[in-house]
Amino acid sequence: MTKFRTKLLIALITLIITVLLGLGLFLGQLFKDYYLHSFNERLKKESSLLSMHVEDTGGISALNKVELFKISHTLDTRITVTDKKGKILFDSGSILLGNNTGHETTIKSVIHNKAETSKKTKIGRNSNVHYYWNPIMKKGKIEGYVFLSAKTDELKNASIQIWWLLSISLGLAFIVITILGFRITKRYTKPIESATNVAIELAKGNFRARTYEDRMNETGMLSSSINVLARNLEEMVKAQEMQQDRLSALIENMGSGLMLIDSRGYINLINRGYKDIFHVHPHDYVNELYYEVIEHKEVCRLVEEVFMTEQKVNRQMHLPLAIERRVFEVYGVPIIGANNVWKGVLLVFHDITELKDLEQMRKDFVANVSHELKTPVTSIKGFSETLLEGAMEDKGTLEAFLSIILKESDRLQTLIQDLLELSKIEQHGFVLDIQEFDLKAILSDVLTMLSGKADEKNIKLDFDCSKEAVWVEGDASRLKQVFINLVTNALSYTPSGGTVKIVVNQGKGKLQIHVIDTGIGIEKKEISRIFERFYRVDRARSRNSGGTGLGLAIVKHLVEAHHGNISVKSEVGFGSEFIIELEQSFRVH
Repeated sequence: MTKFRTKLLIALITLIITVLLGLGLFLGQLFKDYYLHSFNERLKKESSLLSMHVEDTGGISALNKVELFKISHTLDTRITVTDKKGKILFDSGSILLGNNTGHETTIKSVIHNKAETSKKTKIGRNSNVHYYWNPIMKKGKIEGYVFLSAKTDELKNASIQIWWLLSISLGLAFIVITILGFRITKRYTKPIESATNVAIELAKGNFRARTYEDRMNETGMLSSSINVLARNLEEMVKAQEMQQDRLSALIENMGSGLMLIDSRGYINLINRGYKDIFHVHPHDYVNELYYEVIEHKEVCRLVEEVFMTEQKVNRQMHLPLAIERRVFEVYGVPIIGANNVWKGVLLVFHDITELKDLEQMRKDFVANVSHELKTPVTSIKGFSETLLEGAMEDKGTLEAFLSIILKESDRLQTLIQDLLELSKIEQHGFVLDIQEFDLKAILSDVLTMLSGKADEKNIKLDFDCSKEAVWVEGDASRLKQVFINLVTNALSYTPSGGTVKIVVNQGKGKLQIHVIDTGIGIEKKEISRIFERFYRVDRARSRNSGGTGLGLAIVKHLVEAHHGNISVKSEVGFGSEFIIELEQSFRVH
């Protein structure tokens, strides 16, 4: 803004200098012309009076040279009297001025040309001489001429004085006007500078900036308008920020996942729900094409359908996440702005897995339990009826049938116990008995308990732990139950001659327990479902081995209750590996 003031001041001073110079030149030339005109008029009048005086005193023949010298001295001019042919009869300049050669030449030239007007010419190098003449008449005839000539030195001196006076006056006027101009420009540009600074602050986002409101003139109205604009902007920004905060809080804290795709197919936004559900990082998604980063083809096809039809589309999708499959109600909504301008697509992912599980549980629980109970109940009933019909008389048959009834009863009891155990674990009031214990000792007990079953199938049990003791905080009985189920499953699905191995790795505050077998393995598509209730990889083999289909569901719940994590690696025909990760120091969250 200082540059603006400087430019304005320079422009004003330039204008003033131009006006003053023009005015000085005009006044100087005017004064010079006026002085020169006055000087010439004086000579003209004096020459007329002198010619009349000569005529009145008797003409050329009666010249009074003494009196002419006095007149010449009084008038401070050179008086020359000639006859009509140009012969000089009297010349006061021979004493006063000298340089008669040029003077005679000029006089003869005037008489020769019969000039009737005044003439100015230069005599010598540095002298300007003005001549005025009048004829001397006698009886109506020209008897001679009277010449008055004077140097213009006084005119030069007067002109110099005039220019000096004008220069000093204009210089003083320039100084005064410059000072006043600086103060005036400062006075009128200061409100503009203040308003400009406030406008710059507003452009930077500082909506609290204000300018001083002076008198209600044009600059005062500008300052007042800037302040009103600043207040309005501040209120608008506050309202927008409040609305933005509400919208951001709503989007980020809604339980469902949300994704915003623009009209070109680039992802503009994913909320916290989406990040938590799919375990992704915003940098990997935002500003990327949706079909390049979304792994699930069903979702991509839904987005394509919304783009093509410009209609709302919703579908239920089963999407695999880590080791489980979850069910989502996916809504695709086209975003169309004013004038039917296509803005993009909004995707909303509602996780309805629990609702679906509950719904499926209501539908399948009776069927699953009935199916699981059917075989033992049918066996018990059939063999009991056979015994009642007379088969009990045969001792061998009686013992065989009673043995089968006992086995089916045990199976039935195991199924009921697992159902009760799972129900208890899933209750909100389920509490672990947390204490510090040696995990290595627990794992050794588990292998000892199951060594008999391993020997029956000729399966080798290995235990790899380099530490003498592995201390961990948790519920010892529940973790023991976890490893019994995992090792039992491994033995059940490992053929004769195979190996089941437990490996313990200890890191910084964390433990990893690997249960590795060389069994039949699990297909990749089934890995995400093996922790579901009553789900079996090989149903016939599971049932024959006495499995209920609830063991892995119990294992998953107990590991998560310890704030741990369980994952599976498997390849069909080469075996499976269950990896449990636990914190050594248990903290209730």
